Amino acid sequence: MTLALGCIADDYTGASDLANTLTKAGLRTVQTIGVPADDLTLPEVDAVVVSLKSRSIPAGEAVARSREAAAWLKARGAGHLLFKVCSTFDSTDAGNIGPVTDALRDDAGEAIALVTPAFPETGRTVYLGHLFVGAVPLAESPLKDHPLNPMRDSNLVRVLARQSRGEVGLIDLATVAQGAQAVSARLDALAKEGKGAAIADAVLDRDLAVLGAAALTRKVSTGASGLGLGLARALVAAGRVAPAAAEADLGPAIGGPAACLAGSCSQATLGQIAKAEAAMPVRRLDPARLLAGEDEAGAALAWAMERVGDGPVLIASSAGPEDVAAVQARYGRDAAGHAIEAAMARIAEGLVAHGVRRLVVAGGETSGAVVDRLGLPAFRVGPEIAAGVPVLRTTDRDMWLALKSGNFGGPDFFGIMQQAHRKALR
Repeated sequence: MTLALGCIADDYTGASDLANTLTKAGLRTVQTIGVPADDLTLPEVDAVVVSLKSRSIPAGEAVARSREAAAWLKARGAGHLLFKVCSTFDSTDAGNIGPVTDALRDDAGEAIALVTPAFPETGRTVYLGHLFVGAVPLAESPLKDHPLNPMRDSNLVRVLARQSRGEVGLIDLATVAQGAQAVSARLDALAKEGKGAAIADAVLDRDLAVLGAAALTRKVSTGASGLGLGLARALVAAGRVAPAAAEADLGPAIGGPAACLAGSCSQATLGQIAKAEAAMPVRRLDPARLLAGEDEAGAALAWAMERVGDGPVLIASSAGPEDVAAVQARYGRDAAGHAIEAAMARIAEGLVAHGVRRLVVAGGETSGAVVDRLGLPAFRVGPEIAAGVPVLRTTDRDMWLALKSGNFGGPDFFGIMQQAHRKALR
């Protein structure tokens, strides 16, 4: 295997989004869960996205896991490494975007790395280094109340500098408008000034192609799926990969019971859960009962098994910012988060043991806990059921999943996703 592009994603839903983006751009792509075992057989592909659950762990651990993934990808000939982060730049002043970028850049022998979370198609733009979510700055968006990584500063030059060893520069929109050579020249100039990373502006889709072409002149970059799209287009344009079909053949459709699990506390997912209550049975976990030691997970699983034979069910641990804050204040942020993730993973394991073979999971941390508990090694990437949410077919068993970032999907996502999936696989 000789890879044109190696990717390291800091959570599972983001990895799924990136794998979907690369596939649609013409790259044959596989998503793995963690660094693959030596005996894992993968098809001939152009790109591999190694999914890590490293966004909110201690920075040292995130660096170690990312370096292990990078070593595996380089051993397979990856000509460029993309460290895939969230398009909302979820992080704290301790990391982990800065420390991982520093480590991967150092290991590759590069002086500077291009960094951008921009993806205009999904409403994420960067202008003069400031990240916008739709029409509002990041710090004024719902991400300011994220339960794990509240984002209170829209200036990504400042955000990244607080968690990086060195200084951070800016590649402004005027430079991007001049093309890839101008961006590369700006990177060289910033590197001579001692900058170790540069936030790049992007407000239009065409800006991503420029940034992708410029990033390919170096061995490492950091960004969201938008930069992945730019890299993929640049690889195809340069003739380094032959564009493949936009949708992989996942084989025959998988029937049987289907279930949805939601752990994201984003406003989008909360609205989707509320809308789903008119379309399917919905059960909300009681975190107080769970953290008090009662068998809330077992009760939810029993509830699901009574109903899943008649159609999809949804179990949700999601809650609004005030409810989340109250639980965290009473039980501690880490204890509450770990208990809820463990409960959702146990429910998923029970559902699969009882014959569920179609599973949708909303939320990065929840998806990570579920996939880890199920022990799934890798996925083939299929058609989208919503923007940024592809069907994933496991490589080791007859099962499909969709791992949804909390902010993805329309209001009717849970109500219509089964119908959309069946239509996509006809």
